[in-house]
Amino acid sequence: MESIKITDKEFERLVKFIQSKYGIDLGRKKVLIEGRLSKMITEQGYASYTEYLNKVFSDETGLETVNLVNKLTTNHTYFMREAQHFDFLKNVMLPQIERTVTDRDARIWCAASSSGEEPYTIAMIIDEYFGTKKAGWDLRILATDLSTDILKKAQKATYSAEALKDIPTSWKTKYFTRNADGTYTVVDRIRKEVIFKQFNLMDNIKYKKPYDIIFCRNVMIYFDTPTKNALVERFYDCIKPGGYLLIGHAESVSKSSRFKFVQPATYQKK
Repeated sequence: MESIKITDKEFERLVKFIQSKYGIDLGRKKVLIEGRLSKMITEQGYASYTEYLNKVFSDETGLETVNLVNKLTTNHTYFMREAQHFDFLKNVMLPQIERTVTDRDARIWCAASSSGEEPYTIAMIIDEYFGTKKAGWDLRILATDLSTDILKKAQKATYSAEALKDIPTSWKTKYFTRNADGTYTVVDRIRKEVIFKQFNLMDNIKYKKPYDIIFCRNVMIYFDTPTKNALVERFYDCIKPGGYLLIGHAESVSKSSRFKFVQPATYQKK
């Protein structure tokens, strides 16, 4: 069965929709779009991208839009990715939380959680740092992502041995159960420390109290500059003074931002 090609007009229509609704810039991703959508569109009986997009845009339930986003968003991550951030979490941010959070209710948000490796890594580091002192603290992590498919995978918390390649050997026995097929599943007590929710970073950020730390790594690379700058300023408004924003090492924050640079990909609210 021959796959359908996307016309320039259809491509422009799809790119504009994704950018306006989700902030994601797919303007140079024509090959990616065809690679991920053409087979599905053909299998579902559509004669063209126009026919498919008309269906997506007219679906009032929003399910077709969710399916489209699930197909187009890239999710590649592993445990301890960009390890400098986790060293900084252990050596600087968690001691600061222990000293300054008097009600023992810390707010940590992993804003692009993908398949779960990042928030579970954070939970394990918190567990290692606090140890027996953890009782009486609320140190749960809010983990959000746009893709509902990837959130389901994150909640299952089962990973290949390759995904665990960079974690300390002792963690494999302390924080994982090895399955018969060679995969590993995060233990329940760590899984319970992470709360997964679907969230579009273009929406208003609602919160009961300001965040101590926001991880938003390797997602703003898909945004254009105005969208990225606006998101960074929204993050600033919902972080407590002295709190931190961590982004991917391939990303940057504008020099006009209100954040103070601390170290590469690490920023603090003044």
